[in-house]
Amino acid sequence: MKILIAYFSRAGSNYGNGGVITLAKGNTEIAAETIRKLTGGESFRIDTVKEYPADYEKTTQVAQVELRQGARPELKNRVADMSEYDVVFLGYPTWWGTMPMAVCTFLEGYDFRGKTMLPFCTNEGSGMGHSEGDIKKLCPKAKVLKGLAIQGTAVQSAEHDIADWIAASGIKA
Repeated sequence: MKILIAYFSRAGSNYGNGGVITLAKGNTEIAAETIRKLTGGESFRIDTVKEYPADYEKTTQVAQVELRQGARPELKNRVADMSEYDVVFLGYPTWWGTMPMAVCTFLEGYDFRGKTMLPFCTNEGSGMGHSEGDIKKLCPKAKVLKGLAIQGTAVQSAEHDIADWIAASGIKA
């Protein structure tokens, strides 16, 4: 079984601990690294051609406009051969109740038929939002398993929770 860990993450100015903080590495990237360590899967970072603003508030404004418009930001790179993967862990921060629109661009760019998908997100209290349902709509022929919401400020100590979630999914590395 071949595993891909695809994720969108944003370092720098972010929300956490009740205010704006600066992260050297995005919370979702940290979670993705933990999943890679636990599964031996391959990582793929979802990056947009146009970068989001450095300022947290400005990024939230851009993200809200993208969501309202159903935007599909252009991505910098592609997975060379998605057909070689059986399982896709899909990570993202929760923005406005769902995943960033760049993740939608990623999902619409491949055929996930027959693949098992495990969504995971980082957030500061909004959980998965409606992202699991959105993934099922975008990937109707994939098997989307129950996702994992991780509080961003607790991601450094979430390895046990992530390991339990992976074990409960039945995915064997």
